[in-house]
Amino acid sequence: MVFNLVRSAVTRTVFRKTVNPFVAINKNRFSTHDDGSSDGGICFELTEDQKSMLDLAEKFTKDEVIPKAAELDRTGEFPMEIFKKAHELGLVTETLPVEYGGMGLPLLDHCMIAEKIAYGCTGVGTALSANTLGQAPVILFGNDEQKKEYLGRCAAEPLICAYAVTEPGTGSDVAGVRTKATKNADGDFVLDGQKMWITGAGYANWFFVLARSNPDPKAKASEAFTGFIVEADTPGVTIGRKEWNMGQRCSDTRGITFEGVVVPKKNVLLTEGKGFRIAMGAFDLTRPPVASGAVGLAQRALDEATQYSLQRTTFGRPIATHQAIQFMLADMIIGITTSRMAYMRAAYDFDHGRRNTYWASIAKCLAGDVANKCAADAVQIFGGAGFNSEYPVEKLMRDAKIFQIYEGTAQIQRMIIAREHFQQAMGQ
Repeated sequence: MVFNLVRSAVTRTVFRKTVNPFVAINKNRFSTHDDGSSDGGICFELTEDQKSMLDLAEKFTKDEVIPKAAELDRTGEFPMEIFKKAHELGLVTETLPVEYGGMGLPLLDHCMIAEKIAYGCTGVGTALSANTLGQAPVILFGNDEQKKEYLGRCAAEPLICAYAVTEPGTGSDVAGVRTKATKNADGDFVLDGQKMWITGAGYANWFFVLARSNPDPKAKASEAFTGFIVEADTPGVTIGRKEWNMGQRCSDTRGITFEGVVVPKKNVLLTEGKGFRIAMGAFDLTRPPVASGAVGLAQRALDEATQYSLQRTTFGRPIATHQAIQFMLADMIIGITTSRMAYMRAAYDFDHGRRNTYWASIAKCLAGDVANKCAADAVQIFGGAGFNSEYPVEKLMRDAKIFQIYEGTAQIQRMIIAREHFQQAMGQ
């Protein structure tokens, strides 16, 4: 009753209309479908299929993710049961091509679904969407046999795969990968080296692995590496301990050691020496969903801060009536809205067969920065309560940081954006 009275008072003085913030998510979207209501240009309306899928994702998040998020964060337990339920509903196979057992949805639809789930918990969201990164090299560059085997396997069962590129000393410097691939007498490859910070490694059925196949240190990156599909149970593959991270703790992160791991030549993606192209090309598909996850977290931070500002009173009135709070919320709204538009543009270009590197990096960089600012501002609006783990925004702030780090740091994204900008400026 107290909340209703406060809300009524604030509505009279500040707001014209109050809506359920969860329902308000994803109201306006780019659509890849022309239903005859436009001339085929930009459209901000959802199709009926998109509405149904997002309703499903929202219900799944409310029923399965939000109630378990705090406990999963506390224990660090991998959300396998949630993963299995999501798989059953098609929420982890939606990007797989129909001919290999998936739903064949556009990347834009996947991003919107990822935003919904990330709203509930980005740790769970990463655990569910990491398959997209592991599968991306196969989706984009695999032959039909490889796709049938490895994508079909993930579609048929709730199996996890992982993208094993990062190493202890490389981080975003993919060209610095030192894991070696040498040919044996049978023409197969033998892998030796270490990977680190590999999402889903402890539960993966198979990996995409990038290794240096050209021993010449002066070889061009575009010719020095080869991409492999590696079965997780191959002799010589050793999975490290689970890392206890600042945030997204239920997402499994580990190191991997490869010692004399024999990979059959049929598991080479494209051809020998094309691995760098594969690893980089995968990011065009996966960075928009990462950005959408950051938007989901930022939206949650905004909604939590909004509701708290309506309930918390100072000097005899809700803090939502103070201009200082209103400006913070307004800045959050601006950042979230523009970040959402950016990931949509990146996904839209990908779905239409256009190179989206420029927009993918803009979306990933902007959304990651916005998520961190929104989480920090939400903590500030909560005040002392925001610093306490009993309230939800403390977790949001910890979870947000990784969005400025994984799949290329915020600084790497700025380098890519600048490079693309200069190429456009010079007409290349």
